[in-house]
Amino acid sequence: MTKILSASVICLLSVGLGSCQVVPAPATPAAVQVMDHNNHAADVAAPASIPQPQQTAEVTTHPGEGVYKTFCGACHDQPDVTRAPSKDTLKKMSLQFINFSLTGGKMKVQGSVLSLEQRAQLVNYLVGNKTSSDAWTTAMKCDAGRLRVDLTGPATITTFGFDRANTRSLTAQQAGLSKAQLSKMELAWSLGFEESTNMRSQGAVVGDNVFVPIADSGALYALDISDVGKPCLQWSYKAPGETPLRSSPGYGVLADGTPLLVISGLDATIHAVDARTGKAVWTKAAGSYSFSTATGTPTVLKDRVIVPISQFEILFAANNKELCCTNHGYVLSLDPKTGEQQWRYDTMPEATVQRDRGDGQPLMGPSGAPVWNSPIVDDKRGLIYFGTGESNSPPAHKNTNAIIAIDLKTGTEKWSFHATPQDIFNTGCGLNPKPDLLNCVKAPETVYRDVDFGASVVMGTHSDGSQLLYAGQKSGSVWAFEPDTGKVAWRTALGTGSALGGIHWGIAYDKDTVYAPISTVGVPIPGEWDGDPNIKPGLYALDAKTGKIKWQYHPEPPPGTPPNPSGRAPRASAMSAAPVIIDGVVIAATLDGTLHAIDAATGAFLWKKPTAETYSTLNGVPARGGSIDSASIYAANGLLMVNSGYGMFGQVPGNVLLAFKPAK
Repeated sequence: MTKILSASVICLLSVGLGSCQVVPAPATPAAVQVMDHNNHAADVAAPASIPQPQQTAEVTTHPGEGVYKTFCGACHDQPDVTRAPSKDTLKKMSLQFINFSLTGGKMKVQGSVLSLEQRAQLVNYLVGNKTSSDAWTTAMKCDAGRLRVDLTGPATITTFGFDRANTRSLTAQQAGLSKAQLSKMELAWSLGFEESTNMRSQGAVVGDNVFVPIADSGALYALDISDVGKPCLQWSYKAPGETPLRSSPGYGVLADGTPLLVISGLDATIHAVDARTGKAVWTKAAGSYSFSTATGTPTVLKDRVIVPISQFEILFAANNKELCCTNHGYVLSLDPKTGEQQWRYDTMPEATVQRDRGDGQPLMGPSGAPVWNSPIVDDKRGLIYFGTGESNSPPAHKNTNAIIAIDLKTGTEKWSFHATPQDIFNTGCGLNPKPDLLNCVKAPETVYRDVDFGASVVMGTHSDGSQLLYAGQKSGSVWAFEPDTGKVAWRTALGTGSALGGIHWGIAYDKDTVYAPISTVGVPIPGEWDGDPNIKPGLYALDAKTGKIKWQYHPEPPPGTPPNPSGRAPRASAMSAAPVIIDGVVIAATLDGTLHAIDAATGAFLWKKPTAETYSTLNGVPARGGSIDSASIYAANGLLMVNSGYGMFGQVPGNVLLAFKPAK
């Protein structure tokens, strides 16, 4: 299983977004090479024993400080530039989390250059010997009247996009919140989670039950929220070895009546849990390659579970020691009772030798096309739709930066649309890489943009009954496709995006309108976007039939806000998290941790609420909010629920789940 996600001690990353890595040069361990940009996770090892700091009257410097400065500081001491978690963020993590990142997680390559003693000193310097406590779970345990999980209510959030069409929209009845109530909200309660820095995954909702994942600690909690002012805990599930979880949970009822929650881990282990008890039904190690991981939410059907698998070879491929590149993404259909594979769809064939890279070693390909997003299942057509990421090595396969449809029963590809060709991208390469980076390719063989489809596709049903499939790309483009054929109906370019720009985590759909958040606009590219000054970071409402902009909402940063050193838009204006629509109100968020409520019909501002604050929590765990990113906004039983804290890419970490209720 896996441990990583938010950070690791030599620079981490996240789906389709960038960071850096520090790799000691071969000649001397003290030398480092800083490389900039992208993606994800791996396998597990037992924690090393951690020595106590040695303190004497003469020596006060911790031995791990030198290890940190040599191997880690180049990235983590300048997080706004490198997009790595800051040292302060690392210090908020658990011993188990950081140690795993260096031994079996995303940073295992960098951690392998450290001796056992160096690693122990480094981990101890950052976090000491602290251990997490679940004492709050006892205090919050439901009484006998609420302890039993009641699943007779409607299942309103069952996957990433809430429903099988991924619309991310809820009616007033489903959410328990009307537009009038959403016009004025106040905090009902908050829950804190120890040693978490990335509150990244939304809960599944069935009736008065919310199944809340806490990725960093590898935990899934069942909460009864029938009393909106006093939630209680019914059960908790811990991933074996406390390895981190990654996705949101998918929910469904099997043909035999079993209510199943399925959630993916960073190591590409798939966990199936009985929603009534929190007991494991099965776990499945689904990773096939050295850097396989899972981010997208599984879809639970009566007779199968659909699981997307991605990979983060992109993070290490520029290192000459790596045999580049051999990993690619795929989609699995698993038996919901056992986890056994029913079929597998690969985004491309296995990599083969393409050419000598210049030192007698092979350059392998094709590779890439990770499936970061959450597929949707179209029962009417018997198809599954999803998007893919970029290539990692030549040849740039047609299924990279693509929207793909496959058969639900067999996994056979029906159609594929290749949005941005020749996008071969690896962290640290650049468009014209240095000659000594032997795994990197140059222009014109690559456009080097990293403009994958990280956001999940949406099936929009129009008021006249017609349908289109919608997809948001990191290039900033919103695409519409005919679902039967993959033919492009329209494309609207909201900038050109970047590795940290464009559309990141999701779009939403309601009432013949597509809602797309933009993080960074990017620079003009002839034939793609002309640099229209009216296009800024923010939220866009597009006509679902034509792609025409209906309205745009631009959060303006406070006067005097300094430029972001990384070149990204100021956090107060950049929208990256997937938005939500509830009864005609769009709830979106900026990366400074501010919630924005916007009238879905007009784009008029309703209210905003900063969340990067300190909270006195219901469960007694000290908590503070931070950036809002990923899939962090949803609603249940009259509560607007929000994860606050995302410590990646120089953003603000946090460890709190907030629940807002209508103000009196």
